[in-house]
Amino acid sequence: MRGTQTRGIAPALFMIAALPWLLGSCASSPPSAFYTLEAMAGGPDGGDQAIQGGRLAVGLGPVSFPRFLDRPQVVQRQGGHQLRLDEFHRWGGSLDDDFLRVFAENLAQLLQTSRVVVFPSELRMQLDFRVMAEVVAFEAGPSDQALLKVRWAVLDPFSQEVLSMREDSYRKRLPANASVSQQVAALSAALADFSRDVADELRRLPKPKPLGAELAGMNWQAPSRVTSARHNGRSG
Repeated sequence: MRGTQTRGIAPALFMIAALPWLLGSCASSPPSAFYTLEAMAGGPDGGDQAIQGGRLAVGLGPVSFPRFLDRPQVVQRQGGHQLRLDEFHRWGGSLDDDFLRVFAENLAQLLQTSRVVVFPSELRMQLDFRVMAEVVAFEAGPSDQALLKVRWAVLDPFSQEVLSMREDSYRKRLPANASVSQQVAALSAALADFSRDVADELRRLPKPKPLGAELAGMNWQAPSRVTSARHNGRSG
């Protein structure tokens, strides 16, 4: 009986002795840091600039991401086939929502329009263009650079016809042993470059006409031609 009691007491004494070490380990864990992407500077002085109205109305989305980026941790590429996830460096929200938020802010500043709608949206607005994108890569890599690789298309919002389709890569140099904060800043800069290319393409493309607009124009002109023919007949 005494031997049984001794064997039962020994594990309890071990746990009591190890408790301060366990508590110390928990207390020494670093706090998590949270990050968000940053929109490009708006005004000429680098500050925010209020925008009202605008010439173009643009719909954004959907923008799809690889499944390995759909997680709260900031993903870093260690090599060709290896990813690193740090539990103490996380996005402040979901990466896809943050990407779309900054993308919309950038386009609003570049196009000087407040009429930028992120899909899905309850807002009903006649659009001039719709932009869809597939993000292939959005990460800091082992070669001291941040990379955004994206396939994107501009659509006619009325007929859903593809007006332009491209695949682009944007790279930003990073210092050796860059911090996660520096990596996120470089990713924001890559997104700004992508936003500039999209804005340039939207400025270049002619605005699509709503479905039926050309037919309505033909119906309006038809009586004029008939009247002219009758008039000529009477004159002859």
